[in-house]
Amino acid sequence: MAQLRLMLLAMSLMILSPAMDGGGGGTVQAQIVPAVISFGDSTVDVGNNNYLPGAVFKANYVPYGVNFGSRRKPTGRFSDGKIVTDITAETLGFESYAPPYLSPQSKGDNLLLGANFASAASSYHDDTAAMYQLKHYKEYQSKLAALVGQKNATAILSDALYIVSTGTGDFIQNYYHNASLSSRYNVNSYCDLLISIFSGFANELYRLGARRIGVTSLPPLGCLPATIRLYGKGRSGCVERLNGDAETFNNKLNITVEALAKKHSDLKIAIFDIYTPLRNMSESPASQGFLEARKTCCQTGTRKTRVYLCNPATVGLCRNASDFVYFDGVHPSEAANLVIAESTISAGISLVT
Repeated sequence: MAQLRLMLLAMSLMILSPAMDGGGGGTVQAQIVPAVISFGDSTVDVGNNNYLPGAVFKANYVPYGVNFGSRRKPTGRFSDGKIVTDITAETLGFESYAPPYLSPQSKGDNLLLGANFASAASSYHDDTAAMYQLKHYKEYQSKLAALVGQKNATAILSDALYIVSTGTGDFIQNYYHNASLSSRYNVNSYCDLLISIFSGFANELYRLGARRIGVTSLPPLGCLPATIRLYGKGRSGCVERLNGDAETFNNKLNITVEALAKKHSDLKIAIFDIYTPLRNMSESPASQGFLEARKTCCQTGTRKTRVYLCNPATVGLCRNASDFVYFDGVHPSEAANLVIAESTISAGISLVT
């Protein structure tokens, strides 16, 4: 990771974010891209659900955030500390992160950092979630233009890095729990449906000005502590059937991303592979410097959504979260996110060169 950071820093010195023209000139910053704009679910949610009264999935309580910088308190991130997009932004030269778009902090100069529209429990199949995230993105475009002028806003938006991270909920919250859904679609046809939705979403982002898009693969669904608990039939190993579902989706995603790149000659698009590093950590934690990949750092609940998340009714927490691959039943610890980020940043170099 250190060598990669040095290489990207050298690139940032050669590819400085362009100064805004007019109005005093603006300040050139050593950032490889001018902004980071995120869409998706709890993997990249930095607190938007805290501002949605009806949201069931929230990370606004202890022990979430116990290792987040100097604040060490919940921010809405589903981890003990930083998530992958935080680490990615730092590696790209950012000194701070875009706040949740729905928060009061998403205004003024903070808009120049980018925007985060992600909302926990969102999914490809939930078109309402995608619709609202795109609606908010269009609002952001208007606010940015009002702040720096249309020409500058267009330049920022076309050079920004866009991250799309969702899909896990399509399976563990929807397909595996919804008999109506699983009876209408087998895994292959369900993946086709999800991929078509992603393709439409990516094409719409392109139409709205995005030119650098990174989309995450699905994680190893069968290695998540919550899915092992729910579908492992008492065994402690990864559930291979679920990993196979993730691989089916990821193979189709690869094909679609290649097709999108061919369709739009000026679009840079790449897959951020989280499946491989997370499966390696899950199956061989010691080789990656971890002690535990089956148990979670925080004590999770026993019913409904609480099987996925830390139980707010208990104070059960491991001594050292960095020993654990998973902080809760679905989400990695900051230490695991560092490993994942190294993999995704390596894959995404093509997006910023």
